Amino acid sequence: MYVHIGENILVRTSEIITILDKQTVESSPISKEFLDRQKAMTNGKGSSYKSIVITKNTIYFSPIASNTLKKRTVQLTVQEY
Repeated sequence: MYVHIGENILVRTSEIITILDKQTVESSPISKEFLDRQKAMTNGKGSSYKSIVITKNTIYFSPIASNTLKKRTVQLTVQEY
């Protein structure tokens, strides 16, 4: 199944590693360093974002809140069964 993370981007749920809140990332020096070292990013940091979706190959900056994205992934998982 796929989850819509904003800006017309669909991500396969099985590829999602984690969804991070913007405030959590900005308050952690380790998270900031991790993001600075990554090269495979889309939706550049300059755009407004509320959460970060980390997949196997890409990091997405999403304008949708992390709680909303979590609800979407849980709903999709329940529907599969």
